[in-house]
Parts: sequence; structure tokens; C-alpha cells
Amino acid sequence: MLNKIKNILRLMLAFVKTKHFWKHFGLVILFYLVMVLATILYLDFATNHGQKIAVPNLVGMSASKAKQRIEELDLTYQILDSIYDPKLPEGTVVEQLVEPTSLSQVYVKSGRSIGLRLSKKSQLVEMPSLMHKQVQFAQSILEQRGLRYMIQYKPSAEANGSVLDQRYNGRRIKEGERIPIGAVVILIVGQNDEAEPIALPNLLGLTMSEAKQIFDTLGVGGYTFICPDCLTSQDSAGALIFSQSPEYIEGTTVFKSTQFILSMQKGGGGQNP
Repeated sequence: MLNKIKNILRLMLAFVKTKHFWKHFGLVILFYLVMVLATILYLDFATNHGQKIAVPNLVGMSASKAKQRIEELDLTYQILDSIYDPKLPEGTVVEQLVEPTSLSQVYVKSGRSIGLRLSKKSQLVEMPSLMHKQVQFAQSILEQRGLRYMIQYKPSAEANGSVLDQRYNGRRIKEGERIPIGAVVILIVGQNDEAEPIALPNLLGLTMSEAKQIFDTLGVGGYTFICPDCLTSQDSAGALIFSQSPEYIEGTTVFKSTQFILSMQKGGGGQNP
């Protein structure tokens, strides 16, 4: 057995010493080196190895100028979204992803996409439903949403002082439609013989009889007194008004047909100072 192993080793050693072995061994090494070199060259080309492009600061540029600058550097861009900022011109870059190299110290390679967020001067808001609401209430809702309004009166035997239609850009606008903040909504308001405006009275601190006297003088017929803790007519007579709707604002006018709601408290404990 030992002699057999020695013979095998002797034959292998003899084969290694032949030109045939060294020829094929050299070819294998050469093939290996060529494959390694080809792989390195491919990766270097595919990954732009060693390429360094400084990302410019695009914030404050117009969208067109920022796009031109990006394309000049063999980069690409993507508009992410728009941000409402009425102080900036429409389409100004307000944010960028990736950050500029001057801040991040990070370089990129060609083809890298830069995300842009642009400014917009208009912000959309949903249109509320104002149909059949008193015009003063409708006005306050529009003002809260940043919308402007114009009032056009339409003769009507009913719904005096109420909104009959709401229009925007010459058409009826439905509840939930989105329009720019600052847009002008036209309110078509019903008007009849009782549409004469009167000065809004301040009824806070008055008794029921005092308020009724003022209403009679002004020709107002629509009012309701609410006094949860008044159990007798004497309680109601002595109760004082602590809240009124429409709320009193000096210089405000309302229609005679306006419905007043007056909240009272027995003994005047809720009276405003």
C-alpha cells in the first residue's frame, strides 16, 4: 500500500515538471486575471466609480432655473409637492432633497434624482353649505374660512334675509367643492318688505319687558327668550339677559326679519359686566 502511494506521488511530481502542465496552469491564471480585471472595469463603469458631483443649493430659485441647473449637472429632478406660501413667487423652490453639498458634504453621481418642493400662492378650502342660513351667519362662516363675499338681493316673499343661492365664477357652487382662499363668493339673499336694515340693539342686562319694548319700537317681531332656571312668571319677569344672538357688535345692522335668541338667568347672575 505504501509503495502504491509513493508511485502515485512520483507520477504527479513527474507530471508537474512537464511543459504541458505549466502551459495549462499559465492559461488558468491568465483567464482568472482577465476575469478579475473585466469585473473591476465593469463595476467601475456601471457605478461611476470616482465620480463626484456637488449638489447645488436650489432653495430660493425659480422652478425653471433649478431644473436647468440640475440638468446641466447630468442629474434628474422630481417635484414632490407644493407648499402654500403667499410671500414667495409661484413655483419657488422652498425645499430640496438631497441637501446641497455645501451643507451635507455629500457628493452624488450622475443620474441622481433631486426632490423639489415648490411654493404656491393659493391654498384651497372647502366651500360650506350656506343655503337657507341668515346672511349674517353666512358671512361669518365665509370669513372664518378666509373667503370673501358679495351680496346680491333677490325679491322674495319668503326666506327674507336668508341665502337663496351661493355662486362662484358665475355658477352655483356646491358644498365641499374646493376653492382658493380669498375667492369671492356671491350670496343671493332673499328680500321682502321687512328687509329694511336696523341698528343691532344691545340687550345685555335688560329684562324681558325692556327687551320687548325695544323690539316693538324697532318693528322686530321674531324673538325667543330662554331661561332654564325660571320656574314662575315672576322668575321670568326678574331675569336678566346675559347672551343674545345675533351677538351685539357696535355699528352692526340687521334686518327687521332677523330672528333674535335671548338667553336669560334668574336674578341676573350671568349678566356680563
